[in-house]
Amino acid sequence: MADPIKLNQKVSAFYEAETNYGAPADAALAHIGLLDTFDPKMVEMQYAGVPSLGQSTDPHIAAGPVKVTLPLKIGLWGTGWKTLLGRAIGLTTIDSASRPAHLTNDVQTVAIVADEVVTGGTDYNASLITGVSFNEVSLEADYTAAGPLTLEFDAWGYYVNDKQHATRSTARDFGSDDGSSRLNTFITDDYSDVSIPVDPATDPLTATDLTVYFGTLAATKGITIDGPAGSWVEVGEKYMLFYTSAGALSSGVPAADDDSIVADGVIDLSHANASTITLLSGLADAGWSGWTIAVAGSGGAELSTNLKKGVYYTDTSRDIYAATEAGGTGFTTVWPYLKTVKLTVTNNLTALPGRAVGADSSVKWLQHASCARGKADITLDITAANTDETFYDLLVGDSPVPLVRLDLGANGSIALTNGKIMSRSAPYTAGGEVVETIQLKFTGEGDYGNWSKYAISGDF
Repeated sequence: MADPIKLNQKVSAFYEAETNYGAPADAALAHIGLLDTFDPKMVEMQYAGVPSLGQSTDPHIAAGPVKVTLPLKIGLWGTGWKTLLGRAIGLTTIDSASRPAHLTNDVQTVAIVADEVVTGGTDYNASLITGVSFNEVSLEADYTAAGPLTLEFDAWGYYVNDKQHATRSTARDFGSDDGSSRLNTFITDDYSDVSIPVDPATDPLTATDLTVYFGTLAATKGITIDGPAGSWVEVGEKYMLFYTSAGALSSGVPAADDDSIVADGVIDLSHANASTITLLSGLADAGWSGWTIAVAGSGGAELSTNLKKGVYYTDTSRDIYAATEAGGTGFTTVWPYLKTVKLTVTNNLTALPGRAVGADSSVKWLQHASCARGKADITLDITAANTDETFYDLLVGDSPVPLVRLDLGANGSIALTNGKIMSRSAPYTAGGEVVETIQLKFTGEGDYGNWSKYAISGDF
Protein backbone atom coordinates (compact mmCIF):
# COMPACT_ATOMS: atom_id res chain seq x y z
CA MET A 1 0.00 0.00 0.00
CA ALA A 2 1.38 3.40 -0.94
CA ASP A 3 2.21 5.93 1.73
CA PRO A 4 -0.36 8.72 2.14
CA ILE A 5 0.34 12.14 0.70
CA LYS A 6 1.46 14.91 3.01
CA LEU A 7 -1.31 17.07 4.47
CA ASN A 8 -0.56 20.59 5.57
CA GLN A 9 -2.87 20.19 8.56
CA LYS A 10 -0.24 17.82 9.97
CA VAL A 11 2.51 20.44 10.11
CA SER A 12 3.20 22.19 13.42
CA ALA A 13 5.77 24.87 14.17
CA PHE A 14 7.35 26.26 17.34
CA TYR A 15 9.92 28.97 18.02
CA GLU A 16 12.44 30.23 20.54
CA ALA A 17 14.12 33.61 20.69
CA GLU A 18 17.83 33.66 19.88
CA THR A 19 20.43 35.51 21.91
CA ASN A 20 23.09 34.94 19.27
CA TYR A 21 22.28 35.03 15.58
CA GLY A 22 21.93 31.52 14.13
CA ALA A 23 22.65 29.79 17.45
CA PRO A 24 19.56 28.92 19.53
CA ALA A 25 20.11 27.92 23.13
CA ASP A 26 18.01 24.71 23.26
CA ALA A 27 15.60 26.47 25.59
CA ALA A 28 11.83 26.26 25.94
CA LEU A 29 9.83 26.34 22.71
CA ALA A 30 6.64 28.36 22.21
CA HIS A 31 3.70 27.83 19.87
CA ILE A 32 4.06 29.89 16.69
CA GLY A 33 0.35 30.30 15.91
CA LEU A 34 -2.06 29.15 13.24
CA LEU A 35 -0.05 28.18 10.16
CA ASP A 36 -1.35 29.50 6.85
CA THR A 37 1.69 29.54 4.55
CA PHE A 38 4.90 27.86 5.58
CA ASP A 39 7.95 26.31 3.90
CA PRO A 40 10.80 25.56 6.31
CA LYS A 41 12.94 24.07 3.56
CA MET A 42 13.05 26.82 0.93
CA VAL A 43 16.76 26.58 0.17
CA GLU A 44 18.56 27.91 -2.87
CA MET A 45 22.19 27.44 -3.93
CA GLN A 46 23.58 30.66 -5.39
CA TYR A 47 25.23 29.14 -8.46
CA ALA A 48 27.39 31.24 -10.79
CA GLY A 49 28.00 30.46 -14.45
CA VAL A 50 31.64 29.98 -15.54
CA PRO A 51 31.96 30.91 -19.24
CA SER A 52 34.28 28.91 -21.47
CA LEU A 53 35.83 30.19 -24.69
CA GLY A 54 34.10 28.84 -27.79
CA GLN A 55 31.00 27.63 -25.94
CA SER A 56 27.53 29.01 -26.54
CA THR A 57 26.42 28.29 -22.96
CA ASP A 58 28.04 28.12 -19.54
CA PRO A 59 29.27 24.51 -19.32
CA HIS A 60 30.51 24.88 -15.74
CA ILE A 61 28.99 26.30 -12.60
CA ALA A 62 30.49 27.29 -9.26
CA ALA A 63 28.57 26.83 -6.05
CA GLY A 64 28.09 30.05 -4.09
CA PRO A 65 26.40 30.79 -0.77
CA VAL A 66 23.43 28.77 0.45
CA LYS A 67 20.37 31.00 0.61
CA VAL A 68 17.61 30.16 3.09
CA THR A 69 14.27 31.98 3.02
CA LEU A 70 11.14 31.22 5.00
CA PRO A 71 7.66 31.90 3.57
CA LEU A 72 5.65 32.32 6.75
CA LYS A 73 2.07 33.45 7.31
CA ILE A 74 0.26 32.76 10.57
CA GLY A 75 -3.10 33.42 12.15
CA LEU A 76 -3.01 35.29 15.47
CA TRP A 77 -3.53 32.34 17.80
CA GLY A 78 -2.08 32.35 21.30
CA THR A 79 0.75 34.76 22.11
CA GLY A 80 3.52 33.74 19.71
CA TRP A 81 2.51 36.43 17.20
CA LYS A 82 3.35 39.09 19.79
CA THR A 83 6.95 37.93 20.02
CA LEU A 84 7.37 37.60 16.27
CA LEU A 85 5.77 40.97 15.48
CA GLY A 86 7.66 42.58 18.35
CA ARG A 87 11.00 41.35 17.00
CA ALA A 88 10.07 42.58 13.51
CA ILE A 89 9.47 46.05 14.95
CA GLY A 90 12.43 45.78 17.31
CA LEU A 91 12.40 44.99 21.02
CA THR A 92 13.90 47.25 23.64
CA THR A 93 14.12 46.79 27.42
CA ILE A 94 11.84 49.07 29.43
CA ASP A 95 10.74 48.42 33.00
CA SER A 96 12.94 45.27 33.12
CA ALA A 97 11.19 43.58 30.17
CA SER A 98 11.70 43.46 26.41
CA ARG A 99 8.94 45.37 24.66
CA PRO A 100 8.16 46.50 21.08
CA ALA A 101 8.19 50.12 22.26
CA HIS A 102 9.77 51.60 19.12
CA LEU A 103 11.90 50.77 16.10
CA THR A 104 15.45 49.59 16.79
CA ASN A 105 18.40 49.08 14.47
CA ASP A 106 19.51 45.65 15.70
CA VAL A 107 18.41 42.40 14.06
CA GLN A 108 16.47 40.21 16.51
CA THR A 109 16.05 36.61 15.44
CA VAL A 110 14.29 33.38 16.38
CA ALA A 111 14.85 29.70 15.71
CA ILE A 112 11.92 27.67 14.43
CA VAL A 113 11.35 23.93 14.89
CA ALA A 114 8.76 22.42 12.53
CA ASP A 115 7.20 18.96 12.57
CA GLU A 116 5.35 17.23 9.77
CA VAL A 117 3.77 13.78 9.69
CA VAL A 118 5.25 11.57 6.99
CA THR A 119 5.37 7.78 6.44
CA GLY A 120 2.06 6.14 7.36
CA GLY A 121 1.18 8.90 9.81
CA THR A 122 3.55 7.49 12.44
CA ASP A 123 6.92 8.94 11.48
CA TYR A 124 7.77 12.61 11.72
CA ASN A 125 10.14 14.87 9.86
CA ALA A 126 11.58 17.74 11.88
CA SER A 127 13.19 20.90 10.53
CA LEU A 128 15.26 23.40 12.50
CA ILE A 129 15.64 26.85 10.94
CA THR A 130 18.06 29.09 12.81
CA GLY A 131 18.64 32.81 12.47
CA VAL A 132 15.13 33.65 11.25
CA SER A 133 15.08 37.43 10.77
CA PHE A 134 12.11 39.48 9.61
CA ASN A 135 12.71 41.77 6.66
CA GLU A 136 9.03 42.70 6.39
CA VAL A 137 5.80 41.86 8.17
CA SER A 138 2.17 42.66 7.34
CA LEU A 139 -0.69 42.56 9.85
CA GLU A 140 -3.96 42.07 7.94
CA ALA A 141 -7.61 42.15 8.90
CA ASP A 142 -10.51 41.39 6.57
CA TYR A 143 -13.85 42.52 7.99
CA THR A 144 -15.74 40.97 5.08
CA ALA A 145 -14.59 37.42 5.91
CA ALA A 146 -14.70 35.18 8.96
CA GLY A 147 -10.99 34.27 8.97
CA PRO A 148 -8.42 35.13 11.64
CA LEU A 149 -6.18 38.16 11.76
CA THR A 150 -2.93 37.23 10.03
CA LEU A 151 0.75 38.12 10.04
CA GLU A 152 2.70 37.52 6.84
CA PHE A 153 6.49 37.67 7.03
CA ASP A 154 9.29 38.12 4.54
CA ALA A 155 11.75 36.08 6.59
CA TRP A 156 15.38 35.03 6.08
CA GLY A 157 17.13 32.10 7.70
CA TYR A 158 20.73 31.36 8.64
CA TYR A 159 20.56 27.63 7.98
CA VAL A 160 18.17 24.64 7.91
CA ASN A 161 18.69 21.18 9.40
CA ASP A 162 16.33 18.19 9.01
CA LYS A 163 15.89 14.96 10.91
CA GLN A 164 13.38 12.11 10.87
CA HIS A 165 12.09 10.60 14.11
CA ALA A 166 9.40 8.28 15.33
CA THR A 167 7.64 10.07 18.20
CA ARG A 168 6.16 13.46 18.89
CA SER A 169 6.30 13.49 22.67
CA THR A 170 9.40 15.68 22.94
CA ALA A 171 11.25 18.17 20.78
CA ARG A 172 14.01 17.07 18.45
CA ASP A 173 17.70 16.25 18.69
CA PHE A 174 19.61 17.74 15.76
CA GLY A 175 22.87 16.69 17.33
CA SER A 176 24.68 13.67 15.91
CA ASP A 177 24.47 12.11 12.46
CA ASP A 178 22.08 9.15 12.44
CA GLY A 179 22.75 8.18 8.84
CA SER A 180 19.71 10.05 7.51
CA SER A 181 20.41 11.78 4.24
CA ARG A 182 18.45 14.78 5.53
CA LEU A 183 20.63 15.33 8.58
CA ASN A 184 23.48 17.76 8.31
CA THR A 185 25.54 18.33 11.43
CA PHE A 186 26.46 21.91 10.51
CA ILE A 187 23.84 22.82 13.12
CA THR A 188 23.94 20.55 16.19
CA ASP A 189 21.19 21.51 18.60
CA ASP A 190 19.62 19.06 21.03
CA TYR A 191 15.94 19.60 21.84
CA SER A 192 15.36 16.09 23.13
CA ASP A 193 14.55 17.31 26.65
CA VAL A 194 12.41 20.26 25.52
CA SER A 195 8.67 19.64 25.60
CA ILE A 196 6.44 20.43 22.64
CA PRO A 197 4.06 23.23 23.74
CA VAL A 198 0.35 22.54 23.74
CA ASP A 199 -2.04 24.39 21.44
CA PRO A 200 -3.25 27.78 22.73
CA ALA A 201 -6.42 27.57 24.81
CA THR A 202 -7.97 30.73 23.34
CA ASP A 203 -9.57 31.11 19.92
CA PRO A 204 -7.65 32.84 17.12
CA LEU A 205 -8.16 36.61 16.94
CA THR A 206 -10.43 37.83 14.13
CA ALA A 207 -11.10 41.23 12.59
CA THR A 208 -13.82 41.83 15.18
CA ASP A 209 -11.06 41.92 17.82
CA LEU A 210 -9.37 44.88 16.09
CA THR A 211 -10.64 48.45 16.42
CA VAL A 212 -8.93 51.26 14.52
CA TYR A 213 -9.01 54.75 16.07
CA PHE A 214 -7.73 57.97 14.55
CA GLY A 215 -7.28 61.66 15.40
CA THR A 216 -7.24 64.34 12.69
CA LEU A 217 -7.61 67.74 14.38
CA ALA A 218 -4.75 70.14 15.03
CA ALA A 219 -3.37 69.39 18.50
CA THR A 220 -3.85 72.21 21.04
CA LYS A 221 -3.96 70.34 24.36
CA GLY A 222 -1.12 68.53 26.07
CA ILE A 223 1.82 69.15 28.39
CA THR A 224 4.63 71.67 28.67
CA ILE A 225 7.84 70.02 29.82
CA ASP A 226 11.24 71.50 30.69
CA GLY A 227 14.33 69.50 31.60
CA PRO A 228 18.04 69.87 32.35
CA ALA A 229 20.53 71.07 29.75
CA GLY A 230 20.88 68.65 26.87
CA SER A 231 17.95 66.49 28.02
CA TRP A 232 15.19 64.90 25.99
CA VAL A 233 12.05 62.83 26.47
CA GLU A 234 10.62 59.95 24.47
CA VAL A 235 6.88 59.30 24.39
CA GLY A 236 5.74 55.82 23.39
CA GLU A 237 2.46 53.97 23.32
CA LYS A 238 2.84 52.96 26.97
CA TYR A 239 5.91 54.64 28.47
CA MET A 240 7.39 58.11 28.71
CA LEU A 241 11.18 58.12 29.10
CA PHE A 242 13.27 60.98 30.52
CA TYR A 243 16.92 61.16 29.41
CA THR A 244 19.89 63.21 30.56
CA SER A 245 22.40 64.76 28.17
CA ALA A 246 24.59 61.69 28.76
CA GLY A 247 21.89 59.44 27.29
CA ALA A 248 20.99 57.79 30.62
CA LEU A 249 17.52 57.57 32.12
CA SER A 250 17.19 60.46 34.53
CA SER A 251 17.24 59.91 38.30
CA GLY A 252 15.61 63.34 38.51
CA VAL A 253 12.33 61.50 37.88
CA PRO A 254 12.72 59.01 40.76
CA ALA A 255 10.91 55.69 40.89
CA ALA A 256 10.38 56.11 44.64
CA ASP A 257 8.20 59.14 44.03
CA ASP A 258 5.07 57.41 42.63
CA ASP A 259 3.83 53.95 41.63
CA SER A 260 3.37 55.13 38.03
CA ILE A 261 7.13 55.78 37.82
CA VAL A 262 8.19 52.17 37.27
CA ALA A 263 11.92 52.92 37.11
CA ASP A 264 14.02 56.07 37.37
CA GLY A 265 13.07 58.18 34.37
CA VAL A 266 10.26 55.86 33.19
CA ILE A 267 6.55 56.70 33.59
CA ASP A 268 3.80 54.21 32.73
CA LEU A 269 1.29 56.43 30.93
CA SER A 270 -1.47 53.85 31.33
CA HIS A 271 -1.14 53.79 35.14
CA ALA A 272 -4.11 55.24 37.03
CA ASN A 273 -1.84 57.86 38.66
CA ALA A 274 -0.67 59.20 35.27
CA SER A 275 -3.55 58.38 32.95
CA THR A 276 -4.58 61.98 32.09
CA ILE A 277 -2.72 65.16 31.22
CA THR A 278 -3.59 66.69 34.61
CA LEU A 279 -2.47 63.61 36.55
CA LEU A 280 0.75 63.38 34.54
CA SER A 281 1.64 67.01 35.18
CA GLY A 282 0.87 66.57 38.88
CA LEU A 283 3.60 63.95 39.24
CA ALA A 284 6.31 66.62 39.08
CA ASP A 285 6.71 67.55 42.75
CA ALA A 286 9.40 68.21 45.32
CA GLY A 287 10.83 64.74 44.79
CA TRP A 288 11.83 65.61 41.22
CA SER A 289 15.07 67.32 40.27
CA GLY A 290 15.65 69.33 37.09
CA TRP A 291 12.28 68.58 35.45
CA THR A 292 8.92 70.37 35.38
CA ILE A 293 5.62 69.40 33.71
CA ALA A 294 2.55 71.61 33.32
CA VAL A 295 -0.72 71.40 31.42
CA ALA A 296 -0.55 73.05 28.00
CA GLY A 297 -3.55 74.76 26.45
CA SER A 298 -7.04 74.43 27.86
CA GLY A 299 -6.88 70.69 28.35
CA GLY A 300 -6.33 68.44 31.29
CA ALA A 301 -8.67 65.46 31.00
CA GLU A 302 -7.06 64.18 27.78
CA LEU A 303 -5.52 60.71 28.04
CA SER A 304 -1.73 60.63 28.50
CA THR A 305 -1.50 57.66 26.14
CA ASN A 306 -2.77 59.95 23.37
CA LEU A 307 0.29 62.20 23.44
CA LYS A 308 1.94 62.16 20.03
CA LYS A 309 4.69 59.56 20.02
CA GLY A 310 8.21 60.78 19.40
CA VAL A 311 11.53 62.11 20.71
CA TYR A 312 11.48 65.69 21.99
CA TYR A 313 14.36 67.97 22.94
CA THR A 314 13.71 69.46 26.40
CA ASP A 315 16.77 71.65 26.93
CA THR A 316 14.23 74.47 26.85
CA SER A 317 10.49 74.46 27.54
CA ARG A 318 8.69 72.19 25.09
CA ASP A 319 5.00 71.57 24.30
CA ILE A 320 3.90 67.99 23.51
CA TYR A 321 0.31 67.71 22.37
CA ALA A 322 -2.28 64.95 22.52
CA ALA A 323 -4.33 63.77 19.57
CA THR A 324 -7.95 64.52 20.40
CA GLU A 325 -11.26 65.16 18.69
CA ALA A 326 -13.52 68.19 18.88
CA GLY A 327 -15.09 68.35 22.33
CA GLY A 328 -13.58 65.03 23.34
CA THR A 329 -11.18 64.13 26.11
CA GLY A 330 -10.36 60.67 24.80
CA PHE A 331 -9.36 59.21 21.48
CA THR A 332 -12.74 57.92 20.51
CA THR A 333 -13.13 58.31 16.75
CA VAL A 334 -13.48 54.81 15.35
CA TRP A 335 -12.61 54.36 11.68
CA PRO A 336 -16.09 53.56 10.34
CA TYR A 337 -17.23 50.82 7.99
CA LEU A 338 -13.87 49.11 7.62
CA LYS A 339 -13.47 46.42 4.99
CA THR A 340 -9.75 45.65 5.15
CA VAL A 341 -6.77 46.87 7.19
CA LYS A 342 -3.14 46.14 6.36
CA LEU A 343 -0.24 47.42 8.47
CA THR A 344 3.19 46.87 6.88
CA VAL A 345 6.52 47.20 8.67
CA THR A 346 9.47 47.00 6.27
CA ASN A 347 12.90 46.97 7.89
CA ASN A 348 14.95 46.80 4.68
CA LEU A 349 17.42 44.26 6.03
CA THR A 350 20.73 43.82 4.26
CA ALA A 351 22.09 40.31 3.74
CA LEU A 352 25.80 39.90 4.50
CA PRO A 353 27.03 36.76 2.69
CA GLY A 354 30.03 35.16 4.27
CA ARG A 355 31.95 32.16 5.51
CA ALA A 356 30.26 30.39 8.43
CA VAL A 357 31.68 27.67 10.69
CA GLY A 358 29.17 25.15 12.03
CA ALA A 359 28.95 23.48 15.41
CA ASP A 360 30.80 20.48 13.99
CA SER A 361 33.58 22.78 12.65
CA SER A 362 32.45 22.30 9.06
CA VAL A 363 32.51 25.37 6.84
CA LYS A 364 29.82 26.72 4.53
CA TRP A 365 29.21 29.93 2.63
CA LEU A 366 25.83 31.38 3.56
CA GLN A 367 23.89 34.15 1.84
CA HIS A 368 22.66 35.28 5.25
CA ALA A 369 25.82 34.66 7.23
CA SER A 370 24.92 37.92 8.95
CA CYS A 371 22.28 40.62 8.59
CA ALA A 372 22.06 44.35 9.17
CA ARG A 373 18.86 46.32 9.68
CA GLY A 374 18.36 49.40 7.54
CA LYS A 375 15.73 52.13 7.49
CA ALA A 376 12.12 51.17 8.14
CA ASP A 377 8.97 52.07 6.24
CA ILE A 378 5.67 52.02 8.14
CA THR A 379 2.55 52.04 5.97
CA LEU A 380 -1.15 51.49 6.62
CA ASP A 381 -3.57 50.51 3.85
CA ILE A 382 -7.28 50.92 4.56
CA THR A 383 -10.39 50.13 2.56
CA ALA A 384 -13.73 51.26 3.97
CA ALA A 385 -17.17 52.33 2.85
CA ASN A 386 -16.88 56.04 2.18
CA THR A 387 -18.88 58.37 4.45
CA ASP A 388 -17.43 61.85 3.84
CA GLU A 389 -14.44 63.74 2.45
CA THR A 390 -12.34 63.77 5.64
CA PHE A 391 -9.34 61.99 4.17
CA TYR A 392 -9.63 63.68 0.78
CA ASP A 393 -9.42 67.05 2.52
CA LEU A 394 -6.38 65.93 4.52
CA LEU A 395 -4.68 64.67 1.35
CA VAL A 396 -5.16 67.82 -0.75
CA GLY A 397 -4.34 70.00 2.28
CA ASP A 398 -1.12 68.04 2.87
CA SER A 399 -2.20 67.68 6.49
CA PRO A 400 -0.93 64.86 8.75
CA VAL A 401 -2.98 62.37 10.70
CA PRO A 402 -1.43 62.88 14.15
CA LEU A 403 -2.18 59.44 15.57
CA VAL A 404 -3.75 56.15 14.51
CA ARG A 405 -4.22 53.33 17.01
CA LEU A 406 -4.77 49.66 16.19
CA ASP A 407 -6.44 48.45 19.37
CA LEU A 408 -6.61 44.72 20.14
CA GLY A 409 -8.15 45.17 23.58
CA ALA A 410 -6.60 42.87 26.17
CA ASN A 411 -4.06 41.76 23.55
CA GLY A 412 -2.46 45.21 23.36
CA SER A 413 -2.24 48.05 20.88
CA ILE A 414 -0.07 49.62 18.20
CA ALA A 415 0.24 53.39 17.75
CA LEU A 416 1.19 55.01 14.45
CA THR A 417 2.31 58.65 14.57
CA ASN A 418 2.39 61.51 12.07
CA GLY A 419 0.86 59.82 9.07
CA LYS A 420 0.80 61.39 5.62
CA ILE A 421 -1.88 60.20 3.18
CA MET A 422 0.11 59.00 0.17
CA SER A 423 -2.88 58.05 -1.98
CA ARG A 424 -6.66 58.01 -1.81
CA SER A 425 -9.37 56.86 -4.20
CA ALA A 426 -13.13 56.43 -3.96
CA PRO A 427 -14.45 55.31 -7.34
CA TYR A 428 -18.14 55.01 -8.08
CA THR A 429 -19.55 51.62 -9.06
CA ALA A 430 -23.10 51.35 -10.29
CA GLY A 431 -25.38 49.61 -7.83
CA GLY A 432 -22.83 49.45 -5.03
CA GLU A 433 -21.47 51.53 -2.20
CA VAL A 434 -18.50 53.84 -2.67
CA VAL A 435 -15.38 52.11 -1.31
CA GLU A 436 -12.57 54.41 -0.19
CA THR A 437 -8.98 53.17 -0.45
CA ILE A 438 -6.31 55.03 1.51
CA GLN A 439 -2.58 54.52 2.11
CA LEU A 440 -0.76 56.37 4.89
CA LYS A 441 2.95 56.47 5.68
CA PHE A 442 4.09 57.27 9.22
CA THR A 443 7.27 59.10 10.22
CA GLY A 444 6.98 59.78 13.95
CA GLU A 445 7.11 63.13 15.74
CA GLY A 446 9.67 65.25 17.58
CA ASP A 447 12.84 67.22 16.94
CA TYR A 448 15.71 65.43 18.65
CA GLY A 449 17.82 62.48 17.50
CA ASN A 450 16.04 59.64 15.76
CA TRP A 451 12.50 60.78 16.50
CA SER A 452 11.27 58.73 13.52
CA LYS A 453 11.78 55.55 15.53
CA TYR A 454 8.38 56.29 17.08
CA ALA A 455 6.62 56.09 13.73
CA ILE A 456 5.37 52.84 15.26
CA SER A 457 5.10 52.14 18.96
CA GLY A 458 3.69 49.04 20.63
CA ASP A 459 2.15 47.99 23.90
CA PHE A 460 1.75 44.22 23.77
